[in-house]
Amino acid sequence: MERTARASASVAQVHWARLSDGREVAIKIQKPEIEKQIWWDLFAFKTVTKVYTWWFDLPLYAMVPFITERLQLETDFENEAKNSERMRDLINNEPGLRGRVYVPPVYPELSSKRVLTTEWIEGVRLWDKDALTGPWIGGYGKGSAGVHGAQLNPPDMNSIRRELRENPNSQSLKPERMEWKGPRGKGGLGLSTRDVMTTMVDLFSAQIFKWGVVHCDPHPGNIFIRRLPNGYPELVLIDHGLYVYMSEKFRREYGEFWKSLMTFDNKRIAEITAEWGIKAADLFASATLLRPYEGGSGEFKNQMLSQLDAKKTASERHYEMQKRMKQGVRDVLADEDKWPKELIFIGRNMRIVQGNNQYLGSPVNRVKMMGEWASRSLFEDPNRSWRERAGHMYRHMLFKGVLFLSDVAFYFFKMRQWLGRGGGMEDEVEARMRTVAKEFGVELQHDVFEG
Repeated sequence: MERTARASASVAQVHWARLSDGREVAIKIQKPEIEKQIWWDLFAFKTVTKVYTWWFDLPLYAMVPFITERLQLETDFENEAKNSERMRDLINNEPGLRGRVYVPPVYPELSSKRVLTTEWIEGVRLWDKDALTGPWIGGYGKGSAGVHGAQLNPPDMNSIRRELRENPNSQSLKPERMEWKGPRGKGGLGLSTRDVMTTMVDLFSAQIFKWGVVHCDPHPGNIFIRRLPNGYPELVLIDHGLYVYMSEKFRREYGEFWKSLMTFDNKRIAEITAEWGIKAADLFASATLLRPYEGGSGEFKNQMLSQLDAKKTASERHYEMQKRMKQGVRDVLADEDKWPKELIFIGRNMRIVQGNNQYLGSPVNRVKMMGEWASRSLFEDPNRSWRERAGHMYRHMLFKGVLFLSDVAFYFFKMRQWLGRGGGMEDEVEARMRTVAKEFGVELQHDVFEG
């Protein structure tokens, strides 16, 4: 086992090790005193939220118990192991994702609440675009190291023992396996960013709309990419500590809500948001799509703009906008008992996936793909009657026609991007959301979701 960690984050660090039977494993070790530290961190979080709730008269504290519980579970590696195995089973039983997504198996006999041992993964991090798209020189019909459970080339144990005798503190125990980069180091996996993001959006859409089991921390550090022998990407998902489990009722409602957003069915949107205790349906719809919702009444924004007086100073107008925004937050969280707390972390998932797509150059129409998954989940639900499923299937065929309009917008921005006249669709989404948020007196910061 290497003494120096290969990766480190706030809660734990990961070391490479080789078992006596030759298997290479990743050993995730919780940092000392983290249990005590997180208690103080959460105490500070509760205190600050309490002050905000009282000082700004915002109903924020009602979300604290749910958030606290989820974050505390991140320090329980037995819980992480259960989440990991559950996701592994779901993926392996999903024909559309099996073989495209991989979750490393956990070794429970070598794990505990503070130590988690899993299969070691050789792959490229999502943030390394050059390695993802560089030319593949690994040979025709061959995949990258360890793909599909293939054994890794074993390390030369004689060399390792010799190295340790000569230098007991040596950390170069794991073979680096960089042959695929070539002698000049300019090779890559030869993958399409479109294929990578298609797999990613399919995975997280299935989690949200079909299974109701959602990995809520899909930042680039938790995603490895490997090359399959057929030349397509395999996405490897790690770090399963932060999950939410949606109830069957909420999962169905959320699928209907997304489909209604795509078809501008404002009546159904109002019904669902009322069921969730939300008054500001337009504002909530924009927050869900991560772009301004065009189909609503615009009542929230119109009321906000009507309060602005051109004769007022900039600071006075800014104050009025923030005042209205506070009312918007109250309207979104109108009924704390009805409000689904899972939305906090589902929104985080979507925001990070949107950022990943934007980082790779907006290669896929994320909103369209998620809308299609939402619609499909309604007629593929085995718990619905055949009449309900038949009705949803018919409406799904009509819905695919609506999605065509979304593709028109996507390819317009893609063409503009190719011509060097601007960014892709996700860049446009980001810019419009920042503009609308600024009108409400809010500064959006994407980097708070990274790491």
